[in-house]
Amino acid sequence: MTVECNNSYKEKWGFGSMVEDVIGNEGDRILGRDAQRNNILAARVVSETVKTTLGPMGMDKMLVDRVGNVVVTNDGVTILDEMEIEHPAAKMVVEIAKTQEKEVGDGTTTAVMLAGKFLENAEKLLDSKIHPTVISKGYTIAAEKSKEFLNELSVDFDNREDILKHVVMTAMTGKNVEWAKGKLSEIAVKAVLHVAENNKVDMDNIKIEKKEGGGSADTELIDGVVLDKERIHSDMPKRVANAKIALLDTAIEVKNTEIEAKIQITDPNQLQAFLDSEEKTLKAYVDAISNAGASVVFCSKGIDDLAQHFLAQKGIYTVRRVTQSDIIKLSKATGSKIVSKINEIKPTDLGKSGLVEEKKLGDENMTYVTKCLNPKAVTAIIRGGTAHVVDEVERALKDAIGDLSAALSNGKCVAGGGAVEVELAKELRKYADSLSGREQLAVQAFAEALEMIPRTLAENAGLDPIDMLTALKAEHDSGKKWSGLNVFSGQAQDMWQAGVIEPLKIKTQAIQSATEAAILILRIDDIISSGKSNQQQMHPQGMPPGMM
Repeated sequence: MTVECNNSYKEKWGFGSMVEDVIGNEGDRILGRDAQRNNILAARVVSETVKTTLGPMGMDKMLVDRVGNVVVTNDGVTILDEMEIEHPAAKMVVEIAKTQEKEVGDGTTTAVMLAGKFLENAEKLLDSKIHPTVISKGYTIAAEKSKEFLNELSVDFDNREDILKHVVMTAMTGKNVEWAKGKLSEIAVKAVLHVAENNKVDMDNIKIEKKEGGGSADTELIDGVVLDKERIHSDMPKRVANAKIALLDTAIEVKNTEIEAKIQITDPNQLQAFLDSEEKTLKAYVDAISNAGASVVFCSKGIDDLAQHFLAQKGIYTVRRVTQSDIIKLSKATGSKIVSKINEIKPTDLGKSGLVEEKKLGDENMTYVTKCLNPKAVTAIIRGGTAHVVDEVERALKDAIGDLSAALSNGKCVAGGGAVEVELAKELRKYADSLSGREQLAVQAFAEALEMIPRTLAENAGLDPIDMLTALKAEHDSGKKWSGLNVFSGQAQDMWQAGVIEPLKIKTQAIQSATEAAILILRIDDIISSGKSNQQQMHPQGMPPGMM
């Protein structure tokens, strides 16, 4: 995705005089302080790009590619993933967002902003002649202490559903689906609790089907699996109650030879015998399925036309070419075993479902496998007025599921609204006073960077960041550790009581990833162009000509 850069932005970041100092021509190098400044600048630009999306009052970005495809979102990783970023240091910052998304599913904007602020504060220390390795050491110490303080601050929530619901609603606040977040939060909590095993959640067991039409509030959770497939023969039943389900990982066809072969037929009777043999083989396959007691068949491969006829005669609801991932979900939802040899299918291989039926959703026929006894795979059907709305609901739901998974994995949560960052910064400053070396300055810079989160929340809500941060610090100095910023009232408030709750893992992962990336970038003092082609000339701001 391309975002044009205007002159005011170039002036703000000092790009005008630096554009010629590119790393593109073979043999070009940027050394020492210039290399550090170049990399820090690239990282800060990436951080600034997503800064305005943070919090309940955050704004959205519209990304338009060269062929006119549009993405409207305030999800940090989506924004960065869609942009065409070439600068290597800027790419490192983008990787932070991807790691955060992979490990937790939410908090990508926070992680990227922290990395940018860590580097910005480090640059001030570099200007004060403090060596990068000293700053790196201080940041490492601060990150380790942050983990300790966060663990002490966090609260065990004992898998309470009300806390989980608050976690989801916090994740969805500020997104385009906020007006439907009550229903969506219930869907997310139910889905996660259905598939969770030993407080571990496999995201692959929650299938998401997107269909335009209706509104976000029409999104529903199915206790089973929904397939975007229809029955393969019109004579098959449209609805099967108390279904016994067979899952086949093989085709119901007469197999071709693996080597090229020719059969010479000299008599019409031989041809008929050949066709009769094929028919007999296919009928034997269908009889084996029927004798095992199956009333529904899901096949991952093809089904011969004649076999379809036999299956319809037996009244067996059949779907073909089901994806391997859906076959696995069906197995988890119904308890069916996946069969590779039809002749060996047994009644014990079959799973059960209260209802299998074909229903029309939008303009397509879908197969619903519902009323499963103890489904370990569920389906969320997402609805919305336009494709852009549906996509944003999907991103919000995935973020919420990621938050729930993170909360369940370690059972600890903290208050949001900038409360934990202000408390953590206060504790780090106290700890910094106990250090005697120059690392003290780096720990203080680290603590100041954490305060960027409540500061940005205030800015995005149109509040005075200095006044808000001062008020929050006063609250925390008086012992109110969960006091955060209520952006709607513009006042400091106990975020835990207000229900603004986030998983501990979001904070620890964001700080860890941002710290490691910042240290990696800080320790670079030489950028050497090693390319064999001049096709990808990189500008110091991190993107090709025409990019921000």
